[in-house]
Amino acid sequence: MISRRLSGILEPYLYVSPALILIIAVMLMPLVLGLSYAFRDIRILNPFSGGFVGTAHFQTMITDDAFLGALVNTAWWTFGSLLFQFTLGLILALLLNRDFLGRRLVQALVFLPWAVPTFLSGLNWAWMFNPVVGPLPHWFTALGLMDAPFNILSDPDLAMWGPIVANIWFGIPFFAITLLAALQSIPKELYEAAAIDGATTRQQFLSITLPFLAPTIAITLMLRTIWIANFADLIVVMTNGGPADSTQIVASYIFTQAFRRLDFGYASAVAAVLLVLLLAYALGVIALRRAMTHADS
Repeated sequence: MISRRLSGILEPYLYVSPALILIIAVMLMPLVLGLSYAFRDIRILNPFSGGFVGTAHFQTMITDDAFLGALVNTAWWTFGSLLFQFTLGLILALLLNRDFLGRRLVQALVFLPWAVPTFLSGLNWAWMFNPVVGPLPHWFTALGLMDAPFNILSDPDLAMWGPIVANIWFGIPFFAITLLAALQSIPKELYEAAAIDGATTRQQFLSITLPFLAPTIAITLMLRTIWIANFADLIVVMTNGGPADSTQIVASYIFTQAFRRLDFGYASAVAAVLLVLLLAYALGVIALRRAMTHADS
């Protein structure tokens, strides 16, 4: 009797055990190992490294100007990209939600930037900003935005705008497609009833569209913020963190420390700080969402 009851309790866990083993092997073990590196001196070219150093790496970060600058650049890179991606993606979703000839083809073309490999995207945009082979500097000069064509990726004051523009182009389809799916799930009868009651287009958007889109907007903004903060591909390809670390973000700084300076201990400590910051952000968004849900109910 007891063994049968015990087997009934353990049976569900046996069914999910392959997935749990896979998660532990692929996600938890590398995470624990990486966090352990943050408290050790792991330098590939130093045969005497590997010892426990405690919080020395975290103390170094406090006085590391390159890290502090990367932290500021990460906020600029993340929220600058996110603002334009979301705004333009929402506008595009609203336009694609209307009936017009060739809408299916346009939807497929809108998704195209998201399907392009990030390495290729970064390489193409780097060429486009190059005045020798790219058109953008000449267009900016013709519009009066530049006195003469030059590569903004070589200017420390302007270089960050290059990867941000590339990231905006790359990320708009994500918001456009997800928000379009949410828009198409809104019952048309609500708009018809609102129109009969005399509601304007603006009132319908504020009273019907936005409330229905709110859950999708919350989750997409949270996910995209985390992805962008970890997204160093475009920066590595376009500027490699330069010039003079002006485009270095925390994710690219981790790459630089680990694979260029071969200091995996310090890189792991920086990665641990980024993990804590993003985890705190995600928990804050979830708590805010729950508070808003309880307030509405």
